Amino acid sequence: MKILAIGANGVIGQAVTNLLAQEHEVVAVGHSKGGFTVDIGDKESIRSLFEQIGEVDAIICMAGNGEMGELDNLTDQHFSEVLNNKLMGQINVARIGIEYLTKAGSITLTSGQAANNPFPGTTAIAVGVSGVNAFIQAAATELKEGKRINAVSPGIVKETLDAWGRDSSYGVPAKQVATYYRNSVLGQENGHVFDAILSA
Repeated sequence: MKILAIGANGVIGQAVTNLLAQEHEVVAVGHSKGGFTVDIGDKESIRSLFEQIGEVDAIICMAGNGEMGELDNLTDQHFSEVLNNKLMGQINVARIGIEYLTKAGSITLTSGQAANNPFPGTTAIAVGVSGVNAFIQAAATELKEGKRINAVSPGIVKETLDAWGRDSSYGVPAKQVATYYRNSVLGQENGHVFDAILSA
């Protein structure tokens, strides 16, 4: 299986790429470094990437900028960044990517737990990730040729908390998050949001 992994240089992206590369051909794509790069905020950049890569069996997008901040301090620009990049960027990856997806292929986008378990500082992000979940659920009803689309909704990642110097005991390890992306790619679900949260 040929899998396109966008956002492969991030904490989650590296874990997903390492897991899937054990059994599949993974084309790793970064934002600014690596053999292939893409700016998902730019439709022409997305189109150029797919023209270079060609047909794929699965697309995973783990990219998208978000803005943390208290509501009183958020500006229109903060919300625009989330909507134009985290949300529309991933939507455009899916819209363009469908053209390059093999029959019965899958697309997996990334939302986040701020959609259903928000906490202070996630107001802007919650809007974007909720939109991702709504998009994949509606788009799934229209896909043809057995193609599927899902989202993975990760909780806060342990390695990120470690990097911030915070208590990481409630963080979900990136390797665990990666298994949900694998399940999306290899399973039969369509229009499903995989909650990648800390398991007991």
